[in-house]
Amino acid sequence: MRLIETIEDVAEGASWLAQHHEPFALALEVTGPLPLRRSSDGFAALLKAIIGQQVSTAAANSIWVRLENAGLIEPNAILNAGEAGLRELGLSRQKATYSLGLAKKGIDYLSLRKSTDSDVVRTLTAVKGIGTWTAEIYSIFALGRPDVFAPGDLALQEAARLIFVLKHRPNEKELRKMAQEWTPWRSVAARLFFAYYQISKNREGTM
Repeated sequence: MRLIETIEDVAEGASWLAQHHEPFALALEVTGPLPLRRSSDGFAALLKAIIGQQVSTAAANSIWVRLENAGLIEPNAILNAGEAGLRELGLSRQKATYSLGLAKKGIDYLSLRKSTDSDVVRTLTAVKGIGTWTAEIYSIFALGRPDVFAPGDLALQEAARLIFVLKHRPNEKELRKMAQEWTPWRSVAARLFFAYYQISKNREGTM
């Protein structure tokens, strides 16, 4: 199974996109070389994703540091802490419930590395609190899958509007359909969109 493991893999995907779709070539002139953006996979990665839902990056990082310091980033530790222990560290009741549910699920993370993209999404979204967006982002950045996109992400939707000069920001269904043309490098397209979106936001901030 081909994975994105090096910066050269990302560059290969970016080159393919630029050759096949002119808007990508123009966008790459703005962003320059794209980052690898790989993270570790496994329980802790998904737990961190749950912690980060609907809160600021600063708040999520603060809670995560408390969990790390308390040694609560492994399934058994989460189960032993229980809802009360997690809430003491700043998790909402809902996120504590989601975290316990993830710990109880007993996902075989090593097997996920060899599963199909659709099976990864199916397995992860079976856990309450993990939606399609989280599963797709995990596939892109933790598993290094080369051909996964996350069209539900607002930053990707806005970047698509800017890069393809669309009259309106595409919704998830529209962007998922657009992304079919970027196979087999949709994950690199996602990296490009994230980079382009960040640059566009910084430009707006300086105006």
